[in-house]
Amino acid sequence: MPRKISDKPIDSLHRDGKKGENQAVQFLENAGMQIIARNFRSSSGEIDIIAIDVDTVVFVEVKTWSVYGIENLQYSINSIKQHRIIETAKYFLAINRKYNSMAVRFDVVFVKDDTVTHLAEAFMERV
Repeated sequence: MPRKISDKPIDSLHRDGKKGENQAVQFLENAGMQIIARNFRSSSGEIDIIAIDVDTVVFVEVKTWSVYGIENLQYSINSIKQHRIIETAKYFLAINRKYNSMAVRFDVVFVKDDTVTHLAEAFMERV
């Protein structure tokens, strides 16, 4: 039986997610990053935010939760989710070759109750 995530209607969850993404964008821009894409999609998945941090392309997954805490991220951003983000990042770099000489980083931004927590280098590609 699927786990119940929330009692909120789907449109309310979507609205909360967008609000969290907007907060994450504001936070990253205030930290000096340049946002170059939002909600980038490929057949492998979606990346919420793609930014430039000096000489690094940063692929950011945003999690906006009202119930669970940051300690639960490992369940949401598991190895399968990480693989999808990495494959989508590879696709982004393949079609945007001007970023190929830059370093790459995978971050997570966690938003809960208007508090933003940025986890730089949250995971990496396993070789």
